Amino acid sequence: MVPLAVFTSFSVSCSRSSDTAETQSASTVDQQIDKAESAASKAIQDLDAYTYARKNEFVANMERQLSDLNSNLEELGANIAKAGPAIRAEAEPKLATLRAKADLLTKQLDNVKDATSSTWDIVKDTSSKAYDELNEDFTQARQWLSEKIAP
Repeated sequence: MVPLAVFTSFSVSCSRSSDTAETQSASTVDQQIDKAESAASKAIQDLDAYTYARKNEFVANMERQLSDLNSNLEELGANIAKAGPAIRAEAEPKLATLRAKADLLTKQLDNVKDATSSTWDIVKDTSSKAYDELNEDFTQARQWLSEKIAP
């Protein structure tokens, strides 16, 4: 009976040790996962902080591009003014639309300047897309005018 008791107690203690080892192992894995998630989260936050940290650079670049585009709009307006009455009648509403979009983009830049780190990506993307659209519309208008004047 004593050998049976010793065997049973040995089996139970091995089983407990095995359970304890598994629990410790699972706990270690959980800790490693938590550390990895924390490190990934910190890396993303660092990237966001760096991107947000370059906000002033982005604003300056957008202001410069918008200024250049406004100068080009003025030049386009001067070319429209030199065109014949039929072309002017058709082109002036297009030019007015482009100027309105440029004004809207100028107002959006104020949102960019006021952006926080939590709103930065959305505001930046919205402004970039608005600029790209305005630039494309300007290019199309200039092409249209050159086709109308050239023939």
